[in-house]
Amino acid sequence: MQSLPRIKFLLAPTSDAWTEQTLANMDIILLDHSNCERKAASVALKFMTRYPSNTKLVHELTHLAQEELLHFQQVNTILNDRNIPLAPLNAPPYGATLTKQIRKPEPDRFLDMLLVSALIEARSHERLGLIGQHSEDLELAEFYRSLMESEARHYGLYWVLADTYFDRTVVTERLEAIALVESEILSTLHPEPRVHS
Repeated sequence: MQSLPRIKFLLAPTSDAWTEQTLANMDIILLDHSNCERKAASVALKFMTRYPSNTKLVHELTHLAQEELLHFQQVNTILNDRNIPLAPLNAPPYGATLTKQIRKPEPDRFLDMLLVSALIEARSHERLGLIGQHSEDLELAEFYRSLMESEARHYGLYWVLADTYFDRTVVTERLEAIALVESEILSTLHPEPRVHS
């Protein structure tokens, strides 16, 4: 089923099982996507709060947070149009397991936060693209295809920031280690349909 090109940073492509599960549960996926966009904006704000003296980071993530909130609004409009009420969902282990990879001491914490964010955005880029490619709902297919460029820009931005503040060799080695964990998390399909399951 999959035919997207390989996504930079991701060690393993998303399984056909995820795509099939997702397409059969788009109401839940839309609701989860809304939650994901809200969290993504929150992450950008968290960086700016924790590292306010990093001018490039603050400048770039201000724009990213605004774009994530725009996407949040767009998904919520679709939910409203389809009479799907906003609601919390149980979180899959994906985010919490990746967060555990973040080391506590600085500057390791800063680097790991950037790389975890890059990986999450890269996986979002891939998976939203799969929905756009395979959904038979033309409205949703068009919407998800429209997000592809910005999602690619988001994961690239987190990598650029890591490359700005850290030596590239260190960045590359640490990214490979966290990417391995990321692929292992997704090697077993979570029973509840989620964007990151």
